[in-house]
Amino acid sequence: MCSLTLTSASTRTCSQELDRLCTAIERCDAVVIGAGSGLSTAAGLTYTGERLQRYFADFVARYGFTDMYSGGFFPFPTEEERWAYWSRYIWINRYAPLPSDLYQKLLALVADKDHFVLTTNVDHCFQCTGFDKQRLFYTQGDYGLWQCSEPCHAKSYDNRDAVRQMVEAQGWRVVPNGELLAPEDGASPKRFIPTSLIPHCPVCGKPMAMNLRADDTFVEDKGWHAAAARYQDFLRRHRRGRVLYLEIGVGGNTPVIIKFPFWRMTAENPRAIYACVNPGEAFAPAQIADRSILIDADATETIAYAAASRTFPRKDSLAAAVYAFA
Repeated sequence: MCSLTLTSASTRTCSQELDRLCTAIERCDAVVIGAGSGLSTAAGLTYTGERLQRYFADFVARYGFTDMYSGGFFPFPTEEERWAYWSRYIWINRYAPLPSDLYQKLLALVADKDHFVLTTNVDHCFQCTGFDKQRLFYTQGDYGLWQCSEPCHAKSYDNRDAVRQMVEAQGWRVVPNGELLAPEDGASPKRFIPTSLIPHCPVCGKPMAMNLRADDTFVEDKGWHAAAARYQDFLRRHRRGRVLYLEIGVGGNTPVIIKFPFWRMTAENPRAIYACVNPGEAFAPAQIADRSILIDADATETIAYAAASRTFPRKDSLAAAVYAFA
């Protein structure tokens, strides 16, 4: 779609748009969820502030990091220190309990609908909170997987046990629910791991790397391709149906993955609806404005409202909604 004229949420009231979303969910045959980092941020997976200080105070003091992302790209002087950082990063953003139940509420919202999730997030929150693995496509990788840094072969490896050994070797404690706690004696955690725990490729012996799409070395393994095929099959089966393309927390960094395809598929299917939930960035092309729901609000508030409306329908509001599928 070229030469776009955009319609923003500022021209509509939030309450109207929320009611339109509730109606769309009720009446659609299928929901395609497109999730960006804003959804996980709303769920409490923040990469700055209190969480940064709680788990990385020693790295902040040493290197002046202002957010977790900075450390992920920092040229640490040793592999022992780099993996000490990454193991904490992986554990708290992939294996520790989520700070809120936002993802569970989203699942409850679409559980009785044929649905599929496309996400650029790599924290695996969808599967961890009960979404069916067969309905998920993580396009950009997974914190829970490693790959050869070369890469010499197209395979990824689960890292949970190895990461746990790394964080515990630094003095951190992993309690039964997966939460990461500081050393019990009040001592500062070590800022390095034993050399023996540094991961290496089992095939060529080169260092392992995160299975994250940062450059052209990203491994798209058999699982990735199988998920991509399931997603394309889902889109094919519903391409002419009453589909709700529900985009949540998607920014402008990689619009070609979720945002632009959602706009295009909505434009191509007159029975489809596009919904965008994103504070300050809720907009859509004018070409599909009449079939767009633009919610300039936090995902937590939006999903809570929609979930409550499905449980206890507000007939007065729903009757006044200015939307109905063709």
